[in-house]
Amino acid sequence: MNPQEKIKELVELLNKYSQEYYNNDVSLVSDFEYDSLLRELENLEKEYPDYILPNSPTKRVGDFSESELEKIYYKTPMLSLANVFNENELIEFDNRIKKEGFNPKYVCELKIDGIASNANYSSGIFILGSTRGNGVVGENITSNMKTIKSLPQVLSNNLDIELRGEVYMKKSVFNYLNDIRKEKSEELFKNPRNAAGGSLRQLNPKITEERKLDIFNYTIVNPEKYGLHNQYEALKFLEKNGFSVNPNYELCNDINEVIKYIEKWKDTRKELDYETDGVVIKVNDFSMQERIGYTVKSPKWAVAYKFPAIEVETKMLDIVFTVGRTGNITPNAVLEPVMIAGSLVQRATLNNEDFITERDIRIGDYVLVRKAGEIIPEVVRVSFERRSDGLEPFKMIQVCPECHQTLVRAKDEAVHYCLNEECPGRIKAGLVYFASRGCMNIEGLGEKLVEDLFNLGYIKKITDIYGLYKYRMQLENIEGLGEKSVSALLDAIEKSKENSLDKVITSLGIRFVGSKVAKILTKIFFSLDEFLTATYEDYVGIKDIGTSTAKSLVNYFKKNYNLIKELESLGINPIEEAITNEEQIFAGMTIVLTGKLESLTRDEASEIIEKLGGNASTSVSKKTSFVVCGSDAGSKRTKALELGIKIISEDEFLDLVKR
Repeated sequence: MNPQEKIKELVELLNKYSQEYYNNDVSLVSDFEYDSLLRELENLEKEYPDYILPNSPTKRVGDFSESELEKIYYKTPMLSLANVFNENELIEFDNRIKKEGFNPKYVCELKIDGIASNANYSSGIFILGSTRGNGVVGENITSNMKTIKSLPQVLSNNLDIELRGEVYMKKSVFNYLNDIRKEKSEELFKNPRNAAGGSLRQLNPKITEERKLDIFNYTIVNPEKYGLHNQYEALKFLEKNGFSVNPNYELCNDINEVIKYIEKWKDTRKELDYETDGVVIKVNDFSMQERIGYTVKSPKWAVAYKFPAIEVETKMLDIVFTVGRTGNITPNAVLEPVMIAGSLVQRATLNNEDFITERDIRIGDYVLVRKAGEIIPEVVRVSFERRSDGLEPFKMIQVCPECHQTLVRAKDEAVHYCLNEECPGRIKAGLVYFASRGCMNIEGLGEKLVEDLFNLGYIKKITDIYGLYKYRMQLENIEGLGEKSVSALLDAIEKSKENSLDKVITSLGIRFVGSKVAKILTKIFFSLDEFLTATYEDYVGIKDIGTSTAKSLVNYFKKNYNLIKELESLGINPIEEAITNEEQIFAGMTIVLTGKLESLTRDEASEIIEKLGGNASTSVSKKTSFVVCGSDAGSKRTKALELGIKIISEDEFLDLVKR
């Protein structure tokens, strides 16, 4: 795979993981795996800057959650931190600062595994609470933050102040709530971080209040207003004024003391009543921070040291197999229940046959399981010294666990597939995918309910979802539902008919066609009918559409002609407006966005540029056509001036695109 293709693959994969993490509070991979992939992308982008994509996760702070909550715009962005993973990288961070002529002291704080938040007070009264969102635009969660007992609603003095913190759920509260949910046969919370995230985004504050959240505050916006000169003073100031601050912070005179602090908490943190996955290290002096400066995404004067993923030993009781929507078969370890990073783990993915055989994993083995507070744990290795005699080597199943047809292993792949398109496992996985947030976004129609509805015979294909209203009374009698839940579900189903064409194409689950490919396709084909009549030659002639994808598209629409017509008859027939050549005003141009835009988000502006034929780039070069400058534009504006590249304002850009 060439570097350009690898960058595209990594961007799409990381954005998928990020979307689930920020929008659904779901972690598809461990922090360690995500950070490893991100590091690989960063290194490739440094080596091949011309291939950097405008939607690269290296160019933004976080992801924006799609919800009904009001948007909050930050004057001072909530930046993310660069990560370091070992002592050498920590020393490199210190050396970079010293090379600039600084000799800093550092403040170390435990990195709380929760949800970043912002709180505003006016005359000592709490008036606004919000999530970080993408660092520039967050969500209004004031009502929910008012339920947090450790966040004062009224201060002892009339301060006007904006501060930032981390909302979290205590381990003890997490266990207590799960005990209650278990008694009620409700789905258990996966871990404290996800439980906190879901609780904060509830539209009903009473539910949030029941979740008993807490908060640690860690910084003040514009601290100089209060006569504060450094981070240590700021933490003391917060404590003095009644704010909850994690007590385990420490002022360190040099990087050696920082390393001692990390060693101290690496194991001791397990005794705390909250999850912490690292240490935040900040240059203490505020004036020094400003002189050291920032990158586009993060401050240069701070890093987050990530603790190694926690590994716990437990017994593997069995191996079971699940079927994906494309027929892919995934082996999963059934574990003797064990607590890892604050959550109960009973399953772990084993990926594929080669993964198991290379590690010689056997049923009955004691295995090391790694899980850094995430949902999907992984088996790391076998504790061979504890292996009992007589354990049978693993043998891959030969037939599908759902339909019992013979499995096929693809050439040059480690994955086995069930080729039966009528396989119940494949159908159920396809239904779950169709309803998921990144596709048709039918809230409430998750894996468990799909399983129930499939077994009851109410849904066998995606179009059946739109006939569920016929079973309203029966649905209300399903355990865990009820009149309100069913009404909300049916409303979400009806609302999904309004989705754009690219969302519909994505949701169909066509092999090799994810959200990015769907967006490319819907710039060429503007209705479902056009897809039905498109040929292999039509597809393969499109830039970034390869032969495998073209074949997959032709095969899908040929086999599913009647299904697509049924979707259209149900009112799912979005028509995209074609952009004529005359309207492709940015054709062949490379345009760079910099600074804060007032009327558009960076993603919205990039989408407009690409829709009108241009390439939205993140770096200024001689190939740049012009630069759009918002407020607080920095190094990109300077470089554009140096290269003599045209600079226009946001208003001029809006005039060009007639917005």
